Amino acid sequence: MGYLLLSGAIAAEVCATTAMKYSDGFSRLWPSLLTVLGYVISFALLAQTLRTVAVGTAYAIWAGVGTAAIATIGVAFLGEGLTAAKAAGIALIIIGVVVLNLGGAH
Repeated sequence: MGYLLLSGAIAAEVCATTAMKYSDGFSRLWPSLLTVLGYVISFALLAQTLRTVAVGTAYAIWAGVGTAAIATIGVAFLGEGLTAAKAAGIALIIIGVVVLNLGGAH
């Protein structure tokens, strides 16, 4: 159940960060409200995750997968460039999450 909650926390964080891009520095109401709501939901779910998943593991996965997802969204939908360094960084994040899970992070 912990990893299901963590997935929800990641999804909420990714939605919040994407909405923040459209908030124009928090000058647009609806994207700004979605940003705040998304982060509240994300932290609430992350807090529940910590009941069953080690804090280091949960935070590393939450931050890593969220960062990789936002970088991918930026490239795919927001017109950001994909450099070799950015692609390598995303790959290293994914590898790190896999290693955490293979190394007994459960």
